[in-house]
Amino acid sequence: MEIQLLRRLAGQKLAQWAALLEKTGLHGQPDGDTTVLLYDQDDTLAATGTRQGNLLKYIAVDPAYQGQDLTARVLTALRQDAMEAGLRHLFLYTKPRNESMFASLFFYPIAKTDQVLLMENRRGGIQSFLAQQPVQPVSGKVGAAVMNCNPFTKGHQYLVETAAGSCDHLYIFVLSEDKSRFSAADRLEMVRRGTAHLPNVTVLPTGPYLISSATFPTYFLKDREQAVDMQCLLDIEVFARHYAPHFGITHRFVGTEPLSPMTGQYNAALKAHLPERGITVTEIPRLETGDAPISATAVRQALDEGKDFRHLVPDTTYEYLIQGGFCHA
Repeated sequence: MEIQLLRRLAGQKLAQWAALLEKTGLHGQPDGDTTVLLYDQDDTLAATGTRQGNLLKYIAVDPAYQGQDLTARVLTALRQDAMEAGLRHLFLYTKPRNESMFASLFFYPIAKTDQVLLMENRRGGIQSFLAQQPVQPVSGKVGAAVMNCNPFTKGHQYLVETAAGSCDHLYIFVLSEDKSRFSAADRLEMVRRGTAHLPNVTVLPTGPYLISSATFPTYFLKDREQAVDMQCLLDIEVFARHYAPHFGITHRFVGTEPLSPMTGQYNAALKAHLPERGITVTEIPRLETGDAPISATAVRQALDEGKDFRHLVPDTTYEYLIQGGFCHA
């Protein structure tokens, strides 16, 4: 067997890769950082796998080569490539029926639904992450909200203040994934400054577990129309299985979402499934200015166009953006 590591797929190799994915029931685009191609002596593509950041995906073995430990060879190459890139905490998602196979290759389950299994290469990785987060010694109504805050607006602040007013304690989880205009560190700091006046609010990062690329599998789902539902269900499972019991969360708060159909669908999934796990979901109406809801999108657009946006954000956010050189006063 000959193994190749490519940064970009094109031509014949791309065609071979796409044909192998189709043969194994997978669907995708060549969008990773590194793709492993494992060839037989007759130049037949026998197995493949892709690394995108710290996520391993598109792992496929031609059925004619099953039983030859090719998955292990692909994972070894991808792990080595990740290590050279400075990445040691890796994730993959697969079908639940593959759990024992990947477990034998030192991947450990985080959460699963009927159709999706999320795994990581650290035993008890999510438990270790949560153990590092502070838990407030309170009882009663403990709430949570998960936000991106790109950046933190008056709308976000209103939701937090409203939710905190009905809770003994409220946890705000700010997405840790760096795929937004403002970095995870900047967004976390803006939320902390914008909620500092609320003594019963704790602001924490989500880590790599909530609403991240790792929890959004679609490439092996036959019914692409149900992909968003499957994504939501897996993320709900992670939250209900790990975050809620660790922090004693009894309530989840979301804002109404008139602008994003996907977020609206996610909210509907939360309302449908979290109560089954003993968690009440409360939807808070979005704060509006004029006849439009306040949104981070509007703030970013104003920044791009050099327009005034101070009426859309708390003073803490405005000052942070000025001090950080994101805009000029």
